[in-house]
Amino acid sequence: MKRENIDQLVKVEYHQAANCPLKDSQFSFFQIVYVISGKGFLKINNNMASYSEGSLILLTPNDLHYLEIIEKTDLLLVKFSERYVKEYKWNSINSMECLLYGASFLSGCILQNKPDIVLVDSIVVSLLHGLNHPDLYHEELTLHYVNALIVIAARNISKMRAENVASNTDKRVLDIIDYIQGNIHDPALLKVSAISQKFGFSESYLGSYFKKQCGETIQHFILNYKIRLIEHRLLFSDMRVNEIVTEFGFSDESHLNKFFKKRHHMSLTEFKKTKGLVSMA
Repeated sequence: MKRENIDQLVKVEYHQAANCPLKDSQFSFFQIVYVISGKGFLKINNNMASYSEGSLILLTPNDLHYLEIIEKTDLLLVKFSERYVKEYKWNSINSMECLLYGASFLSGCILQNKPDIVLVDSIVVSLLHGLNHPDLYHEELTLHYVNALIVIAARNISKMRAENVASNTDKRVLDIIDYIQGNIHDPALLKVSAISQKFGFSESYLGSYFKKQCGETIQHFILNYKIRLIEHRLLFSDMRVNEIVTEFGFSDESHLNKFFKKRHHMSLTEFKKTKGLVSMA
């Protein structure tokens, strides 16, 4: 399996293919795939879904994917790095990175909000025009279009997540999840006491309420999110361990290593060496 990187924060490409251009590849970046024409099947991790004209698919770093083309397919590929998502100042979305990673648990087209279909179509036309006829301030315009696509993707993922909650489920759990994702880098705000106070629950009620709604404890949910972000920092960024320590509020490298070993039963260095070799195999 080959591993592909990008040498810039954002990159837009057009592909026309009769055979899979994504076969046996693993990316170190996010990628929005828009199907201009054609049809076939896309396998992401262990999920298989069909695609056709107008499908909008989000691939997250480290996804395993395979495109099975039935009809010759035209694709617009919008690639953007994890660092771009993390560092860009999104106005009202606290943790865009965590929200986008939610796409790895979905399959197929994420464009489920009908009013967004017209918006995406117009953005794609504009991006294609820019590729074919670059003009003054082309790069600046491209970034604006890409940002709009990212926000639309995040909105649709958020709506799909809400719709996946049973109709008799209390929607407050989504607010709690948003709060956790938005404060995943601040251990003090992730304490059960802090979350309970924020949402007006007692600590004991919050624990039982969250487990009933989500099927796992709130501590386990927080752990999984934090571990997933740390894994991607180790594999797909040039961040040093001490920088990860600072970002996630650990006291020192020893504290982070101890936290990480509880999940993976290996040190940060061992994980990066082992998984990094697997990714490049």
